[in-house]
Amino acid sequence: MIHTKLITLAFIAILAVGCDKQKTAIDDNKDATKESIDTRKDEVDANAKAATKQTEANATIDKARIEANKDSAQAQLDADKKMVDAEAEAAKAKVDAEKK
Repeated sequence: MIHTKLITLAFIAILAVGCDKQKTAIDDNKDATKESIDTRKDEVDANAKAATKQTEANATIDKARIEANKDSAQAQLDADKKMVDAEAEAAKAKVDAEKK
């Protein structure tokens, strides 16, 4: 009977140690998975920040191009106005010259 109790206690002890090892393995796996997820979250955050900076830089470049195109178009229109004025003055001078 004593041997049966000892064997039973030994068996329970082995099961308890085996369960502790399994629980430790489960916890280790859980911790490793969480660390992996945290690392991926950090990477996603870093990529988002880089993409935001690039988008802002592209927007600044696009705004500069738009402003340059606007200035160029306005300069061309100003030149066209001056040309119309000059052509009108030339036509008036020609009319005046023909009258004389």
